[in-house]
Amino acid sequence: MKVLITSANSAAAHQLKNKLNTDTVILGDYLELPAFMVKNGSMVRLPDPKSGSYSHQMLTLCLDNAIDAVYPLSKEEAILLMESEQLFKEYNIQIHLQRRDTSRL
Repeated sequence: MKVLITSANSAAAHQLKNKLNTDTVILGDYLELPAFMVKNGSMVRLPDPKSGSYSHQMLTLCLDNAIDAVYPLSKEEAILLMESEQLFKEYNIQIHLQRRDTSRL
């Protein structure tokens, strides 16, 4: 299973990554990321949630990278992705909402 966790710049993203028991976890963020992290493939640049086509851009990114599940950690991203949850389900991509406090996972 390949998983995408948003808000890569946050400690919560790294904590969640360490707690997930899955083959591949990719961290992504729409905010500035270190160029070397993007270049080596350990992180991906995500579309800005302010974009009118955010959900479609995220779906494309998930399909291009064979992502099976998305954990949106920012409230704005979570709301937008949940509004499009049915579209993601059609492509067998699960959206998982998380509590802010990942220590309770």
